[in-house]
Amino acid sequence: MKNSSKFFENKECEYYPCHNGIDEINCLFCYCPMYRLDNCPGNPEYKEKDGKTIKICTNCSFPHRAENYETIIGILKNNN
Repeated sequence: MKNSSKFFENKECEYYPCHNGIDEINCLFCYCPMYRLDNCPGNPEYKEKDGKTIKICTNCSFPHRAENYETIIGILKNNN
């Protein structure tokens, strides 16, 4: 699946690897398209700051795993 329409890995990126513990990082969703969703399938953390709740996805690798591409596309289609 290397560098297809469902998977792209950019090992030349200055931030690569952005997550540890993944053999192949799907860079297609470098910025998570589900960040705005309250119920995403990843494992975000939440922090209170200045009376606001901030979603922190630093330790979430869900969008970077190749096997999750179809799930992400399905979620995006259903949340427009």
